[in-house]
Amino acid sequence: MNRMMMASIALLAGLALAGPGAARDTSIPKGTPVGAPQSCITRHRIAQSLVRSDSVIDFIMIDRKVYRVTLPQPCGDLGFQERFGYSVSIDQLCASDIITVLYLNPGGLGARCALAPFQQITLPPREKRTR
Repeated sequence: MNRMMMASIALLAGLALAGPGAARDTSIPKGTPVGAPQSCITRHRIAQSLVRSDSVIDFIMIDRKVYRVTLPQPCGDLGFQERFGYSVSIDQLCASDIITVLYLNPGGLGARCALAPFQQITLPPREKRTR
């Protein structure tokens, strides 16, 4: 094999390993529902949001409660981009609000999708990973 071909193979292998989603676990952890779904959550209490797929977002609150939103229909590229934005006029994020998928490229606005009720869940403890 010549050097150019070997370099190309190495580059392609590196891209495959480093590509979006290639190294991350794409399974959605099963959550156990706690109580009835809520229409809104307090925005300033959101510590983190985890996009699990095109249809599922988990909101981790500052008190470690987890609220899962299962969108009424898949939101194009949400699971791939793993980022979204929203605009609200009050300190609440509600099931009636719209999120917009954000892209890194210039002009990076994607699909606009409706949220759904927020279901508090408990997640299973993280399993230890073996090498």
